[in-house]
Amino acid sequence: MSRLGTALRSCFRVLMDAELAAHVARMLDGERLLDKPSAVAEKPPTPSKAAPAKPVRSEAVSLLAALQREGRLVDFLQEPIAAYSDAQIGAAVRDVHRQCQAVLERMFALQPVVEAAEGSPVSVPAGPDAARFKLVGNVTGAPPFEGKLCHHGWLATRCELPAWTGGEQAAKVVAPAEVEL
Repeated sequence: MSRLGTALRSCFRVLMDAELAAHVARMLDGERLLDKPSAVAEKPPTPSKAAPAKPVRSEAVSLLAALQREGRLVDFLQEPIAAYSDAQIGAAVRDVHRQCQAVLERMFALQPVVEAAEGSPVSVPAGPDAARFKLVGNVTGAPPFEGKLCHHGWLATRCELPAWTGGEQAAKVVAPAEVEL
């Protein structure tokens, strides 16, 4: 039964494809069938209608949007604060700080690069990775270097940004405009 199906399919393909018809005619005249089909017999796959590409959103915009949505960071940074007292600014900072810190913890689980208190003596090994250690001050001599920890650095132990599901026009929107009706 499978040969019948192959014969019917071949018949229609030969009628529609002149190159394939010539190849089949040569085979029927006794030309040896190759182990590997020739390029003539192979037809490139018919391109199917692919799903439209999803809009791409910068991961930086996704992070900024999360910090705005949950901590109102952009609102705080864009607000002119000269007219406010230090007490008013301090009160606003507490909420922004707490909520933005929660976003960073959830998405990046930040940990210190060096587990030591700032001001502590530290030893930097030979061949230090410039991404892990920034040597400042009078850097002379051969490693290992002995110094004082100015900042412990930060290491992201994960990176879990939310997947973008919006449309192309909204890919750069950090926060939508709110309209009360």
